[in-house]
Amino acid sequence: MARVVVDVMLKPEILDPQGQAVQRALPRLGFEGIADVRQGKRFELEVAGPVDDAALARIHEMAETFLANTVIEDFVVKVES
Repeated sequence: MARVVVDVMLKPEILDPQGQAVQRALPRLGFEGIADVRQGKRFELEVAGPVDDAALARIHEMAETFLANTVIEDFVVKVES
């Protein structure tokens, strides 16, 4: 079985209140020097069978229609070895 990862992040122009909350908390916890934090989602898909172009196209379609809100989020599909 192969693993395909879909990383979903808010588009840069969309405010990220959770990321901002983490960024503000870091100095209080002793972690200095972090200028910005963006929070996202990671989906790990175990694929039965080969991960060929057709399987990747189907996963891309899944990400575009179900895993990500493409109005406010970008996503990247990649195969992990």
